[in-house]
Amino acid sequence: MMIENGMGKIVVDACNELLRQEPDPDDTVRGGANPASGRFNVVLFRPEIPQNTGNIGRLCAYTGCRLHLIHPLGFTITDRHLKRSGMDYWKALDVRHHENWEAFMEAEGSPQRIWMCSTRAHSPYWSAQYAESDYFLFGNEGSGCPEWLHEKIGESRKVKIPQFTPGLRSLNLSTSAGIVVYEAMRQVFGLSG
Repeated sequence: MMIENGMGKIVVDACNELLRQEPDPDDTVRGGANPASGRFNVVLFRPEIPQNTGNIGRLCAYTGCRLHLIHPLGFTITDRHLKRSGMDYWKALDVRHHENWEAFMEAEGSPQRIWMCSTRAHSPYWSAQYAESDYFLFGNEGSGCPEWLHEKIGESRKVKIPQFTPGLRSLNLSTSAGIVVYEAMRQVFGLSG
């Protein structure tokens, strides 16, 4: 992917350079992107905390999901930041960087099944009927997804993780991603243990 503006191009070039590097012999994961990638897609809209993105990257590598990062990010992706974020699985991860929402939609060919995971949704995540290659959209840690994106997705494609203790804000972003991805895998692939 080519981004023409200065800073975005630098970030995307740095990400692509990391993906081209030979695996470190001390890494526990070798061999590049997971061939099963594309089973599901996890989309992070302008994530702010590298540790959450690192954990979600590891989840995606482990489950064969593709990770989409919608820029701008709240951190820079460098080798040092990747290791600190727990992204030692980065070379096994199928990750796509997108300059903004419009670039994501254009690159992905307007995906038909995007599920927004939001505390503002009304339906619990287990009530949705997921399908292979679905996209799971998560907003950033500070403010979630903007109102215009809520309107674009629509109520019928929004799900939430129910909260059983009042007064708490929300679950950690990476915890939420893991819950939703594994429920989708259970439904679609009949995982029983």
